[in-house]
Amino acid sequence: MAHSINPARVDFVTLRLFCAVAQSGSITKGAQACHLALSAASRRLSDFEAAAGSKLLERSAQGIALTPAGHVAMQHAMRLFQGFEQFSNELNDYSSGVRGHVRLWANMSALTEFLPATLATFLGQHPDIRVEVEEQLSGDIVRALVDGLADVGVFAENTPAYGLDVAPFQTDELVVLCAKQHPLARSRAKQVGFKACLAHEFVGLNRSSSLLELTSRAAEQAGIPMRLRVQVRSFDAMCHMIAANLGIGVVPLAACKAQVAALDLKVVRLSDAWATRRLLMATKTGAVLSPAAQLLAAHLLRQAGP
Repeated sequence: MAHSINPARVDFVTLRLFCAVAQSGSITKGAQACHLALSAASRRLSDFEAAAGSKLLERSAQGIALTPAGHVAMQHAMRLFQGFEQFSNELNDYSSGVRGHVRLWANMSALTEFLPATLATFLGQHPDIRVEVEEQLSGDIVRALVDGLADVGVFAENTPAYGLDVAPFQTDELVVLCAKQHPLARSRAKQVGFKACLAHEFVGLNRSSSLLELTSRAAEQAGIPMRLRVQVRSFDAMCHMIAANLGIGVVPLAACKAQVAALDLKVVRLSDAWATRRLLMATKTGAVLSPAAQLLAAHLLRQAGP
């Protein structure tokens, strides 16, 4: 028979202690962080393992380490804490006059280009709703929606989106940026195929980026390796690296207009069909959205572009 945990045998103090011990690698430090006596902490951990029916912690002279089952327990404990924090925040919102709370995760392109005006309109119409916005990479947004950490997400269409209901939101134009002294800028070309760009070194986003995945796939199809000289986490950092002539980069034009002007960068349009990409709006399939989240999702769809 499968073992199941009796919720009455596990409380938040024990879960917080377990996480503190796992993070510090020490029962003593975990007990101190939770203001518990060492003997009480040890007893709680033993009771937790008994309730779980599995060994969760490996004890050795080097300290405490998580077992495979312990890693699973840690992951779910952190989700419980995040859920409780959201529960607390939303109740606080109601006490201060806010009548709805939505967690919106969006990639950099959407957040820079389209969402500021759209959210301003929405919040003007619904002043009693609070929208918590997080800028994340497209792959992380999908995972957050599936895991219930976000209510609504906006991300690039080339991101696998299993388990989500998706709809078109806006269209994004990708261009090549280079420094004015770069050979591509000196060629005076106003448009170029991505294959020709592969003769040069690139500045790119990190490996979780849907944009890097898109350009890497295009390079693979062209049969030419993409030479990444520098990788960064933001378009702003990309633009500064490009301005220093460390390489060229593929970016959403509208998301980088300010940096293009400030850093005097050259914009070269791409002739490839994939350079016009769609941004998608998504919610988790089968999720019961709050009224506030339903209102925001409907508003985003009404604001969707061609």
